[in-house]
Amino acid sequence: MRLPNKPFSAAAVACLSLALAGCGAAGGADQLASASDGAASVPVNGPAADYPMVLGKPFTVDGETYTPADTLNYDRVGYASIDQGHGITAANKTLPLPSYIEVTSLDSGKTILVRVERRGPMTGARLISLSPEAASQLGISDDAPVRVRRVNPPEVERAELRAGQPAPERMETPKSLVAVLRQKLPAQGDASLRSAVAQEDQPDPVAVASAAPRPTPAPIAAPVAGANPSRTAASAYPLAPINSSNALAQVAARVADKPEAHASAPPTVVAPRVVEAAQDGFVIQAGTFADKSNADRAAGSLGGFISRSGKYYRVRTGPYATRGQAEAALVKVQAAGYSDARVFTAG
Repeated sequence: MRLPNKPFSAAAVACLSLALAGCGAAGGADQLASASDGAASVPVNGPAADYPMVLGKPFTVDGETYTPADTLNYDRVGYASIDQGHGITAANKTLPLPSYIEVTSLDSGKTILVRVERRGPMTGARLISLSPEAASQLGISDDAPVRVRRVNPPEVERAELRAGQPAPERMETPKSLVAVLRQKLPAQGDASLRSAVAQEDQPDPVAVASAAPRPTPAPIAAPVAGANPSRTAASAYPLAPINSSNALAQVAARVADKPEAHASAPPTVVAPRVVEAAQDGFVIQAGTFADKSNADRAAGSLGGFISRSGKYYRVRTGPYATRGQAEAALVKVQAAGYSDARVFTAG
């Protein structure tokens, strides 16, 4: 009587096994589809990979508190270490994660683009910590002096760094500027390269320049007889020596449009004519200072001149005949530590 039940039981077991197998396969298909959909919705190497930027809470290293902040004009000199990171990446104590920086070797002047991805180095003696690949591209070893400046590179270069590939190297910093930057290196730790205007919490130079009343243009000086018309404004009308206090005073007086200075200026002084002859040219404004002695030092280091605007002293270089010449010179002025420098039309 039990024999007829055996085939039925075997068939039932077989059907049940097939049903369970089908359910398992369906469940696996749902998980794969879900994983695939999730991967498709998250950009692997797109612009969204740089957002949101993470700051984090303040922390203390070697007795000093560091507060992460979204500082756009970050520009410092210090010393680098090498960590275990991957790709062309770096660790920094305060910059957003991620962010992008140009790192310059103050031994060779070589500059590379690096992506900041982690916090560190956890010592106050180091400004930045580079991955082995980044240190190799820059050609430095541990404890090398560097300059670190935050930048906003194009998306194509961001994508290369996100993919672990090096971006094209930057223009090499001239040896003369490297020497100036090395003079700002502390014996240990790091130091800011921001201009004295920012350090003294003075108004932004661009805002001051745009808000200040513009002086009445003086008549354009007649061309000098025998002058070569192919010469640029900067070479045809050279600036007077910056160490001449009389010339500085006359330039400031001309820009401020003081009649008494016009009357007392000797006709042989070239500096006032530079301002008059460059009405259609361009100048670089390195900074605006409330203290004249600070302005004198800045003008002396840049080979520029000072113009007075109300109670402030504007340090400028030029004039330049074309905007292209001014933009090329702007790079050098900013590299000298005046990161807020801007190009203005002369006048």
